Amino acid sequence: MQLHDVWFVLIAVLWIGYFFLEGFDFGVGVLTKLLARDRTEKRVLINTIGPVWDGNEVWLLTAGGATFAAFPEWYATLFSGFYLPLLLILVCLIIRGVAFEYRHKRPEDKWQTNWEHAIFWTSLIPAFLWGVAFANIVRGVKIDQSKEYVGTLFDLLNVYSILGGLVTLTLFTFHGAVFTALKTVGDIRDRSRTLATRLGAVTAVLALVFLLWTQFSRGDGTSLIAMLIAVPALVGALACNLAGREGWAFALSGVTIAAAVAMLFLTLFPNVMPSSLNDAWSLTVTNASSSPYTLKIMTWCAGVATPLVMLYQGWTYWVFRKRIGTQHIVDVH
Repeated sequence: MQLHDVWFVLIAVLWIGYFFLEGFDFGVGVLTKLLARDRTEKRVLINTIGPVWDGNEVWLLTAGGATFAAFPEWYATLFSGFYLPLLLILVCLIIRGVAFEYRHKRPEDKWQTNWEHAIFWTSLIPAFLWGVAFANIVRGVKIDQSKEYVGTLFDLLNVYSILGGLVTLTLFTFHGAVFTALKTVGDIRDRSRTLATRLGAVTAVLALVFLLWTQFSRGDGTSLIAMLIAVPALVGALACNLAGREGWAFALSGVTIAAAVAMLFLTLFPNVMPSSLNDAWSLTVTNASSSPYTLKIMTWCAGVATPLVMLYQGWTYWVFRKRIGTQHIVDVH
């Protein structure tokens, strides 16, 4: 295995980590409208992810930085071709972070309501757009012989990509509902389990259609293995949720996300962005990568820094592992 192959795998792992972690806090953000009945319950939901949401976004920054350094041609084509969707995601992430920090700074009802709307929409929109983006990467986009994207924004809005967006939106929301059941006590815990069952049923149908479409159009034996892990894991998450085993349900919903993302990357390899105009114009791990010397330096740096970051983030989750409920919210403002 060459270093560019190693870095393709590492970037896939970073995206898996990002969607596993950011997936549930996107889901919790969406649930502030779907699950919470009053402002106190919204505080409970926000507090479940309060200590960790910003750390989860580190995985996105690392994935983007690793792509820029390891595969500059991929980074350039991706960010120029997907400029508007990625810009919208970036704006949402900025507003979302501000909303978490500013929502409780003033007691006025209108002030808090506006920031709560912001949390909902800036969680829902990226959850949908990430699926649209990755579905288009797998499907193939209009890349010419100069490795430049020559399509339009409307080329990115097709049935397959919209289905991919619906899958990530429902899957992340289901993941968030299971996480909420794991992290809360009382009535909100019971209602989150009930909502997770409904969301999981919808997610299972959409995900099965999307994964089968992906497998039959671009898949091979390795992607089939990933799909055969993702689908039973989602069914298992639903069963565990029904049985009140929130820990297992959350773990299995995470396995579903990990296997589904792995499947997308497996269908890509050795491409990183297939061209829908001509297969010979596709970006691959070979023609889009940096020099071997650059990849070697990156590998040493990642080998030192990655374990430290993971240990620190794991410690954060351990410290804030206890459940919370409405009885822990003293001041609703």
